[in-house]
Amino acid sequence: MATKGKRRGGLDAAYGALGLLANVVDVVVAVAAVVIALDVVLVVLEANPANDIVQLVHDAGRWVVGPFKDMFSLDDAKLEVAVNWGIALVVYVAVGRFVASLLRRPRP
Repeated sequence: MATKGKRRGGLDAAYGALGLLANVVDVVVAVAAVVIALDVVLVVLEANPANDIVQLVHDAGRWVVGPFKDMFSLDDAKLEVAVNWGIALVVYVAVGRFVASLLRRPRP
C-alpha cells in the first residue's frame, strides 16, 4: 500500500511540473505577443527609429518574427509589417495556447 502512495506522489509531482511548464509557456508567449504588438504599433505610428527604446523593441521584434519575415511583400511598408507580424502574433498565441493546454490536460 505504501508503494501506491509513492506512485501517486510521483504522478502529482509530474503533473505539477507540467503545470509549471505550461505557465512558463504562457509567459513566454505573452512576452513575445507584447513585443510583436508593440513593434507593429511603433512601425505604424512611425516612431523615431533613432530612439534607444524603439530600437530595442524593433530588434527584439525582428528576432521573434524572424521566420515570418517577408511572408507577404506589399507596396506599403507599414501594411507589410502589420500583416506579416500580425500573422506571427496569431501563430505564436495559437500554438502557445495549444501547447500549454496539452501540458495542462486532465490527469488520467
